[in-house]
Amino acid sequence: MINAMIIDEKDNVAVVIEPVKKGDTVSYVDKNKKTVSFTAVEDVQIYHKIAIKDIPADAPIVKYGEHIGHAARDIKQGEHVHEHNVKSVRENLG
Repeated sequence: MINAMIIDEKDNVAVVIEPVKKGDTVSYVDKNKKTVSFTAVEDVQIYHKIAIKDIPADAPIVKYGEHIGHAARDIKQGEHVHEHNVKSVRENLG
């Protein structure tokens, strides 16, 4: 069952489209129409982000193909990605 989604192939987080509990299988469809699955390592509220792969500390968090911040610490695949582990970074857009 598909319970998460990504928009861009650069994304390293997915948005869950239903509540996910620790131990649940999280599945989304990638750009090649392939279903990708992994295990949630903690509860994630509906419409919140979940790491689809390990994200090292200080690496960009990418959602919808855009940088939305940096990892404040190492984030493991299946972890909830939210303000507790993401730091705001002002990028030079000029």
